[in-house]
Amino acid sequence: MTIETIMREEIIEGGLEGEAPRSIQWSSVFAGALAAGAMSFILVGFGVAVGLGVSSASPTWRDASAALALLSGFYLIIQAIISFGFGGYIAGRTTRPAPTLATIEDDGERRDGLHGLTAWALAVLAGAALLALLGAAAIERSPLRSSAGSSSAAEPMLSYELDKLFRAPRRAPNIDLREARAEAGRILMTSSSHSGVSSDDRAYLVQQVAGLTGLQAPDAERRVDALIADAKTAISRARRNSIIVAFSIAAATLIGAAVAWAAAVAGGRHRDGEPLPNWMASSNRFHRSPRAMPVP
Repeated sequence: MTIETIMREEIIEGGLEGEAPRSIQWSSVFAGALAAGAMSFILVGFGVAVGLGVSSASPTWRDASAALALLSGFYLIIQAIISFGFGGYIAGRTTRPAPTLATIEDDGERRDGLHGLTAWALAVLAGAALLALLGAAAIERSPLRSSAGSSSAAEPMLSYELDKLFRAPRRAPNIDLREARAEAGRILMTSSSHSGVSSDDRAYLVQQVAGLTGLQAPDAERRVDALIADAKTAISRARRNSIIVAFSIAAATLIGAAVAWAAAVAGGRHRDGEPLPNWMASSNRFHRSPRAMPVP
Protein backbone atom coordinates (compact mmCIF):
# COMPACT_ATOMS: atom_id res chain seq x y z
CA MET A 1 0.00 0.00 0.00
CA THR A 2 1.47 3.33 -1.01
CA ILE A 3 1.92 6.33 1.28
CA GLU A 4 -0.69 8.25 -0.72
CA THR A 5 -3.31 5.51 -0.13
CA ILE A 6 -2.52 5.43 3.61
CA MET A 7 -2.91 9.22 3.84
CA ARG A 8 -6.24 9.09 1.99
CA GLU A 9 -7.58 6.41 4.33
CA GLU A 10 -6.49 8.42 7.37
CA ILE A 11 -8.20 11.51 5.99
CA ILE A 12 -11.46 9.66 5.35
CA GLU A 13 -11.41 8.01 8.77
CA GLY A 14 -10.58 11.26 10.60
CA GLY A 15 -13.21 13.26 8.72
CA LEU A 16 -10.74 15.87 7.50
CA GLU A 17 -11.65 15.48 3.86
CA GLY A 18 -15.25 16.49 4.47
CA GLU A 19 -14.07 19.56 6.41
CA ALA A 20 -11.97 20.92 3.53
CA PRO A 21 -13.57 24.01 1.99
CA ARG A 22 -14.98 23.24 -1.43
CA SER A 23 -16.93 26.44 -2.08
CA ILE A 24 -15.94 29.07 -4.62
CA GLN A 25 -14.25 32.14 -3.13
CA TRP A 26 -16.25 34.80 -4.88
CA SER A 27 -13.99 37.65 -3.87
CA SER A 28 -11.19 36.10 -5.92
CA VAL A 29 -13.58 35.36 -8.77
CA PHE A 30 -14.83 38.95 -8.90
CA ALA A 31 -11.27 40.26 -8.68
CA GLY A 32 -10.24 38.10 -11.64
CA ALA A 33 -13.30 39.06 -13.69
CA LEU A 34 -12.76 42.78 -13.04
CA ALA A 35 -9.09 42.48 -13.94
CA ALA A 36 -9.95 40.67 -17.18
CA GLY A 37 -12.57 43.27 -18.07
CA ALA A 38 -10.23 46.18 -17.39
CA MET A 39 -7.40 44.66 -19.41
CA SER A 40 -9.78 43.87 -22.28
CA PHE A 41 -11.05 47.46 -22.30
CA ILE A 42 -7.50 48.80 -22.50
CA LEU A 43 -6.43 46.45 -25.30
CA VAL A 44 -9.60 47.00 -27.32
CA GLY A 45 -9.07 50.74 -26.92
CA PHE A 46 -5.56 50.41 -28.34
CA GLY A 47 -6.91 48.36 -31.23
CA VAL A 48 -9.55 50.94 -32.07
CA ALA A 49 -6.96 53.71 -31.83
CA VAL A 50 -4.75 52.09 -34.48
CA GLY A 51 -7.68 51.30 -36.76
CA LEU A 52 -8.24 47.63 -35.97
CA GLY A 53 -11.91 46.77 -35.91
CA VAL A 54 -14.50 44.76 -37.75
CA SER A 55 -17.27 47.33 -37.94
CA SER A 56 -17.60 51.04 -38.43
CA ALA A 57 -20.28 53.65 -38.94
CA SER A 58 -18.39 55.03 -41.93
CA PRO A 59 -19.48 53.82 -45.39
CA THR A 60 -15.82 53.73 -46.51
CA TRP A 61 -15.15 50.90 -44.05
CA ARG A 62 -16.80 48.50 -46.48
CA ASP A 63 -13.88 49.10 -48.84
CA ALA A 64 -11.45 47.61 -46.31
CA SER A 65 -9.57 44.54 -47.46
CA ALA A 66 -10.17 41.05 -46.16
CA ALA A 67 -6.62 41.08 -44.76
CA LEU A 68 -7.49 43.98 -42.46
CA ALA A 69 -10.64 42.21 -41.29
CA LEU A 70 -8.65 39.04 -40.56
CA LEU A 71 -5.98 41.05 -38.74
CA SER A 72 -8.70 42.65 -36.63
CA GLY A 73 -10.12 39.24 -35.76
CA PHE A 74 -6.66 37.93 -34.88
CA TYR A 75 -6.09 40.92 -32.61
CA LEU A 76 -9.41 40.20 -30.92
CA ILE A 77 -8.18 36.69 -30.11
CA ILE A 78 -4.82 37.96 -28.85
CA GLN A 79 -6.42 40.52 -26.55
CA ALA A 80 -8.73 37.83 -25.17
CA ILE A 81 -5.75 35.59 -24.39
CA ILE A 82 -3.97 38.41 -22.56
CA SER A 83 -7.08 39.64 -20.75
CA PHE A 84 -8.37 36.27 -19.59
CA GLY A 85 -4.87 35.14 -18.73
CA PHE A 86 -4.42 38.20 -16.53
CA GLY A 87 -7.82 37.76 -14.92
CA GLY A 88 -7.30 34.04 -14.36
CA TYR A 89 -3.92 34.63 -12.78
CA ILE A 90 -5.40 37.21 -10.39
CA ALA A 91 -8.19 34.79 -9.46
CA GLY A 92 -5.76 31.94 -8.77
CA ARG A 93 -3.19 34.09 -6.96
CA THR A 94 -5.74 35.67 -4.59
CA THR A 95 -7.57 32.42 -3.77
CA ARG A 96 -6.88 31.15 -0.26
CA PRO A 97 -4.93 27.90 -0.44
CA ALA A 98 -6.72 24.70 0.43
CA PRO A 99 -5.59 22.63 3.46
CA THR A 100 -2.53 20.54 2.71
CA LEU A 101 -4.31 17.24 3.33
CA ALA A 102 -7.07 18.15 0.89
CA THR A 103 -4.78 18.60 -2.10
CA ILE A 104 -4.13 14.99 -2.98
CA GLU A 105 -4.03 14.10 -6.71
CA ASP A 106 -3.81 17.66 -7.95
CA ASP A 107 -7.04 18.69 -6.19
CA GLY A 108 -5.49 22.07 -5.39
CA GLU A 109 -4.66 22.62 -9.06
CA ARG A 110 -8.23 21.82 -10.08
CA ARG A 111 -9.53 24.12 -7.37
CA ASP A 112 -7.44 27.06 -8.60
CA GLY A 113 -8.35 26.30 -12.20
CA LEU A 114 -12.06 26.33 -11.37
CA HIS A 115 -11.67 29.78 -9.83
CA GLY A 116 -10.05 31.00 -13.04
CA LEU A 117 -12.77 29.38 -15.15
CA THR A 118 -15.48 30.96 -13.01
CA ALA A 119 -13.84 34.37 -13.35
CA TRP A 120 -13.77 33.83 -17.13
CA ALA A 121 -17.48 32.97 -17.18
CA LEU A 122 -18.37 35.99 -15.07
CA ALA A 123 -16.35 38.32 -17.31
CA VAL A 124 -17.98 36.89 -20.47
CA LEU A 125 -21.49 37.23 -19.06
CA ALA A 126 -20.82 40.78 -17.85
CA GLY A 127 -19.43 41.77 -21.25
CA ALA A 128 -22.39 40.22 -23.06
CA ALA A 129 -24.87 42.00 -20.77
CA LEU A 130 -23.10 45.32 -21.30
CA LEU A 131 -23.15 44.91 -25.09
CA ALA A 132 -26.84 44.00 -24.96
CA LEU A 133 -27.64 47.11 -22.93
CA LEU A 134 -25.65 49.34 -25.28
CA GLY A 135 -27.32 47.80 -28.32
CA ALA A 136 -30.78 48.23 -26.83
CA ALA A 137 -30.04 51.86 -25.96
CA ALA A 138 -28.74 52.53 -29.49
CA ILE A 139 -31.88 51.01 -31.04
CA GLU A 140 -34.11 52.98 -28.70
CA ARG A 141 -32.47 56.27 -29.71
CA SER A 142 -32.40 55.40 -33.40
CA PRO A 143 -34.53 57.69 -35.59
CA LEU A 144 -35.55 54.62 -37.62
CA ARG A 145 -37.58 53.41 -34.64
CA SER A 146 -39.93 56.38 -34.87
CA SER A 147 -41.79 54.97 -37.87
CA ALA A 148 -41.69 51.27 -38.67
CA GLY A 149 -43.37 51.73 -42.03
CA SER A 150 -40.81 54.21 -43.31
CA SER A 151 -37.70 52.31 -42.26
CA SER A 152 -35.91 49.16 -43.32
CA ALA A 153 -32.95 47.07 -42.30
CA ALA A 154 -31.11 48.37 -45.37
CA GLU A 155 -30.96 51.97 -44.15
CA PRO A 156 -27.90 51.64 -41.86
CA MET A 157 -26.02 49.41 -44.30
CA LEU A 158 -26.97 50.93 -47.64
CA SER A 159 -27.60 54.54 -46.65
CA TYR A 160 -24.88 55.79 -49.02
CA GLU A 161 -26.29 53.79 -51.94
CA LEU A 162 -29.78 55.12 -51.24
CA ASP A 163 -28.42 58.67 -51.17
CA LYS A 164 -26.86 58.14 -54.59
CA LEU A 165 -29.98 56.45 -55.93
CA PHE A 166 -32.27 59.43 -55.25
CA ARG A 167 -29.72 62.19 -55.76
CA ALA A 168 -31.13 65.07 -57.82
CA PRO A 169 -29.80 68.55 -58.65
CA ARG A 170 -33.17 70.16 -57.96
CA ARG A 171 -36.02 68.90 -55.82
CA ALA A 172 -38.99 70.53 -54.13
CA PRO A 173 -38.26 71.10 -50.43
CA ASN A 174 -41.51 69.46 -49.24
CA ILE A 175 -40.91 66.02 -50.77
CA ASP A 176 -40.65 63.23 -48.21
CA LEU A 177 -38.37 60.41 -49.41
CA ARG A 178 -38.60 58.18 -46.34
CA GLU A 179 -41.14 55.79 -47.81
CA ALA A 180 -39.33 55.65 -51.15
CA ARG A 181 -35.95 55.07 -49.49
CA ALA A 182 -37.35 52.30 -47.28
CA GLU A 183 -38.95 50.53 -50.23
CA ALA A 184 -35.85 50.93 -52.39
CA GLY A 185 -33.69 49.62 -49.57
CA ARG A 186 -35.79 46.49 -49.26
CA ILE A 187 -35.45 45.95 -53.00
CA LEU A 188 -31.68 46.47 -52.94
CA MET A 189 -31.35 43.95 -50.11
CA THR A 190 -32.55 41.25 -52.51
CA SER A 191 -29.50 41.88 -54.70
CA SER A 192 -27.48 39.49 -52.52
CA SER A 193 -29.98 36.66 -52.88
CA HIS A 194 -29.48 33.71 -55.20
CA SER A 195 -31.80 35.08 -57.87
CA GLY A 196 -30.91 38.74 -57.38
CA VAL A 197 -33.27 41.65 -58.01
CA SER A 198 -36.24 40.56 -60.08
CA SER A 199 -37.07 42.27 -63.35
CA ASP A 200 -40.32 43.66 -61.94
CA ASP A 201 -38.51 45.17 -58.93
CA ARG A 202 -35.86 46.63 -61.20
CA ALA A 203 -38.48 48.21 -63.49
CA TYR A 204 -40.34 49.62 -60.50
CA LEU A 205 -37.12 51.03 -59.05
CA VAL A 206 -36.25 52.67 -62.37
CA GLN A 207 -39.71 54.25 -62.44
CA GLN A 208 -39.33 55.55 -58.88
CA VAL A 209 -35.89 57.01 -59.55
CA ALA A 210 -37.04 58.68 -62.75
CA GLY A 211 -40.07 60.19 -61.06
CA LEU A 212 -38.27 61.48 -57.96
CA THR A 213 -35.04 62.71 -59.58
CA GLY A 214 -36.24 63.91 -62.97
CA LEU A 215 -33.78 61.69 -64.87
CA GLN A 216 -34.59 60.29 -68.28
CA ALA A 217 -35.40 56.59 -68.45
CA PRO A 218 -31.99 55.48 -69.86
CA ASP A 219 -30.12 57.47 -67.21
CA ALA A 220 -32.36 56.10 -64.47
CA GLU A 221 -31.73 52.55 -65.69
CA ARG A 222 -27.97 53.03 -65.67
CA ARG A 223 -28.11 54.48 -62.15
CA VAL A 224 -30.29 51.65 -60.87
CA ASP A 225 -28.06 48.97 -62.41
CA ALA A 226 -24.92 50.56 -60.93
CA LEU A 227 -26.48 50.87 -57.48
CA ILE A 228 -27.73 47.28 -57.54
CA ALA A 229 -24.16 46.11 -58.18
CA ASP A 230 -22.81 48.41 -55.45
CA ALA A 231 -25.42 47.18 -52.98
CA LYS A 232 -24.55 43.55 -53.70
CA THR A 233 -20.86 44.26 -53.08
CA ALA A 234 -21.59 46.14 -49.86
CA ILE A 235 -23.82 43.38 -48.51
CA SER A 236 -21.23 40.72 -49.38
CA ARG A 237 -18.50 42.62 -47.54
CA ALA A 238 -20.76 43.22 -44.55
CA ARG A 239 -21.58 39.50 -44.45
CA ARG A 240 -17.88 38.64 -44.66
CA ASN A 241 -17.05 40.96 -41.78
CA SER A 242 -19.93 39.57 -39.72
CA ILE A 243 -18.61 36.04 -40.21
CA ILE A 244 -15.12 37.12 -39.21
CA VAL A 245 -16.25 38.89 -36.06
CA ALA A 246 -18.55 36.01 -35.05
CA PHE A 247 -15.81 33.42 -35.52
CA SER A 248 -13.24 35.63 -33.77
CA ILE A 249 -15.49 36.19 -30.77
CA ALA A 250 -16.28 32.48 -30.48
CA ALA A 251 -12.64 31.46 -30.85
CA ALA A 252 -11.46 34.14 -28.43
CA THR A 253 -14.03 33.07 -25.85
CA LEU A 254 -13.17 29.38 -26.06
CA ILE A 255 -9.43 29.98 -26.03
CA GLY A 256 -9.90 32.42 -23.15
CA ALA A 257 -11.47 29.66 -21.05
CA ALA A 258 -8.39 27.46 -21.42
CA VAL A 259 -6.05 30.38 -20.81
CA ALA A 260 -7.96 31.45 -17.68
CA TRP A 261 -7.72 27.91 -16.27
CA ALA A 262 -3.98 27.65 -16.97
CA ALA A 263 -3.27 31.14 -15.63
CA ALA A 264 -5.22 30.44 -12.45
CA VAL A 265 -3.19 27.25 -11.93
CA ALA A 266 0.00 29.25 -12.41
CA GLY A 267 -1.24 31.90 -9.97
CA GLY A 268 -2.02 29.26 -7.37
CA ARG A 269 1.42 27.69 -7.78
CA HIS A 270 3.12 31.06 -7.42
CA ARG A 271 0.99 31.81 -4.37
CA ASP A 272 2.19 28.60 -2.70
CA GLY A 273 5.79 29.06 -3.81
CA GLU A 274 5.74 25.81 -5.75
CA PRO A 275 7.17 25.00 -9.18
CA LEU A 276 4.75 24.85 -12.04
CA PRO A 277 3.79 21.63 -13.85
CA ASN A 278 6.08 20.43 -16.61
CA TRP A 279 3.86 21.94 -19.32
CA MET A 280 4.28 25.33 -17.60
CA ALA A 281 7.93 24.95 -16.62
CA SER A 282 9.02 27.99 -18.66
CA SER A 283 7.11 30.25 -16.26
CA ASN A 284 8.85 29.04 -13.10
CA ARG A 285 11.07 32.09 -13.11
CA PHE A 286 8.09 34.11 -11.83
CA HIS A 287 7.41 32.21 -8.61
CA ARG A 288 8.70 33.76 -5.40
CA SER A 289 10.92 30.98 -4.01
CA PRO A 290 12.66 29.04 -6.79
CA ARG A 291 13.01 25.37 -6.17
CA ALA A 292 14.44 22.53 -8.12
CA MET A 293 12.00 20.71 -10.33
CA PRO A 294 11.11 17.26 -8.97
CA VAL A 295 12.73 14.32 -10.69
CA PRO A 296 10.10 11.88 -12.04
